[in-house]
Amino acid sequence: MTVDVTAEVTSVVAIDGPGGSGKSTVARLVADETGLAYLDTGAMYRAITFGVLARNVDPTDWPAVAEVLPLIVLDMAHDIVIVDGTDATAAIRGAEVTSHVSSVAANPAVRADLARLQQQWISQRGGGVLEGRDIGTVVAPQAAVKIFLTASTRERARRRATETGADIDEIEADLIRRDEADSRREMSPLRPADDSVHIDTTGLTIEQVAAQIVALAKERIHA
Repeated sequence: MTVDVTAEVTSVVAIDGPGGSGKSTVARLVADETGLAYLDTGAMYRAITFGVLARNVDPTDWPAVAEVLPLIVLDMAHDIVIVDGTDATAAIRGAEVTSHVSSVAANPAVRADLARLQQQWISQRGGGVLEGRDIGTVVAPQAAVKIFLTASTRERARRRATETGADIDEIEADLIRRDEADSRREMSPLRPADDSVHIDTTGLTIEQVAAQIVALAKERIHA
């Protein structure tokens, strides 16, 4: 059962886009500038993946994942990700979680449960800045501001390589694989909302991208 957030979504900034497009950093800046709360929904899917792997459950076994899903306890306060009482902030960004998160994220049971939690989060705060892959299309379709961030695959890989020190070619190949998986999944595929504003972040600084979104938020939310 989903939560009706229609009354609150006028104060929602929804930022969607593929991995490496700059969503997380931009969303944090936008939240700081607008005074809205911030939620990294991608971290939620990674946290669930961490919990699945910790239980030695095959991420591709959707019924098994759905069975353990209610047992996984998440706490994501203050940029710290706690899974079942364990600080998983660094681990959810590691190679093991990264290689399996697409399978977990495509699971209809996982998507339905996390969408419900995200809508509850919005309702409790009266709005916020959320970034992910289906915020403007599924989680908060009535958001006042809907952004779809993109960047060239090579640029996205370069950013990830700078952050992690991993091989850029391997990262690029993984991004291409995940883009295809995210775009082709049956439930809540990665796609821009019809009324979203597209921003290609290639060649732009994080501050430049955030400034565009903040301007829209001030126009539509804080007018």
